[in-house]
Amino acid sequence: MKYLEYKGYTGSIEYSPQDSLLYGKVLGIRGLISYEGETGKHLEEDFREAVDAYLADCKEEGKSPEKPFKGASM
Repeated sequence: MKYLEYKGYTGSIEYSPQDSLLYGKVLGIRGLISYEGETGKHLEEDFREAVDAYLADCKEEGKSPEKPFKGASM
């Protein structure tokens, strides 16, 4: 698995040897949604929680959440 997928959002998977930690960010949007975890399971849980928190924040603020950009630009 190279990417995480949840509710239409795609997240990267990176590893920091200095911190012995997995981390990533949601791809295809202008905003920054990041997450981390010590294991793959923890990374995936934090990714889902980060996306859910982003969507809840948008709803609370009355804003439309960014839709991930997919495809080629002209």
